[in-house]
This record gives sequence, structure tokens and C-alpha cells, in this order.
Amino acid sequence: MHGHSDANLLRRAMRRSGEWKPLSRVYAHALQPADELVRRATRGRTTLTEWVTGMPVVELTTTGAKSGRPRTLPLVAIPDGERLVVIASNFGQARNPAWYHNLRAHPEALAELDGERRRMLARELVGEERERWYERGIEIYPGWIEYRRRTAGIREIPVIELSPLDPGPPSAG
Repeated sequence: MHGHSDANLLRRAMRRSGEWKPLSRVYAHALQPADELVRRATRGRTTLTEWVTGMPVVELTTTGAKSGRPRTLPLVAIPDGERLVVIASNFGQARNPAWYHNLRAHPEALAELDGERRRMLARELVGEERERWYERGIEIYPGWIEYRRRTAGIREIPVIELSPLDPGPPSAG
């Protein structure tokens, strides 16, 4: 459904562009504001990342680890039934992204995907389960191969499972 090989040529090229270090640095700083701008302009229907790459994007609201304030940002997600898996690659930079630290301090979050909003609980995956989900993520976004190479010896890229806290159907956004 969201596999790299299922995407058209332009979307595959856009997915691969993040592997190139200069572009991934630009994306690390500019993509979140651009996604937010497109999300507002489309009244929450899409983000720039979704539109250009066809990858599933979740709007994740975490609680700031230090500030305690809500922080919302778009992340590529791997949907799995009611669960989501997100990869804290930070575009292959040396440090983990702030949202990862937020989830470690406050594992409850709000996730919105395809107009459905849910309260979720974050759990960091380890070992074989982590590896399996990282490889599954590569099927959607091959850039995670390069990000893993860049961070080798510096950090292991965290993989986070988000499971619904509320049973039953998700609420509409």
C-alpha cells in the first residue's frame, strides 16, 4: 500500500532524495514548517511529505520533556492495524530528535492519521522486534538505510511503537 516499489517514479525519487546528506540537512530544518503550512492550507487533509512522496504521515503531539507543553509535528509512520510505528532517525543526524526524548519522558501522546485522532502510548522497541520494524520501515522509505549507516557507532536509531490507549473506534479530527 505505501511500499517504495508501489510509488510512482517521482515519489520514489523524492523518497530517495533524503538519502543525500545535503538534502537531508535541508529537510531536517525546513520540512516540518513546510508540512505544517500545507496541512493548514489543506485543512488537515495532507502534508507536503504525504503529497510529494505518498508516504503515510502521522501528526504526533507529544508533551515536551522539559517544558511540559504540547509539541506537534509530522512523522512518517508505519501503520499496523490500530498501532503505528515511528522511527527516530532525525534524518541521520548524530542526535535523537526532540520528540523521542518527549516520548521517553511522557509516553502518552496524541496521534492523528487520515483524519482519525487517538490517544496513544509509546513503547521503544528493542532487539529482534526493533530490527524487524526498522526493516519494514525501509520498505516504505529506503532513506533509513543511509541514516543507519550515518549513525553507526554514534547511536542506534530508536524505533517506537504507538498503541491506542482508548479501545474502540478512533475519533474523527
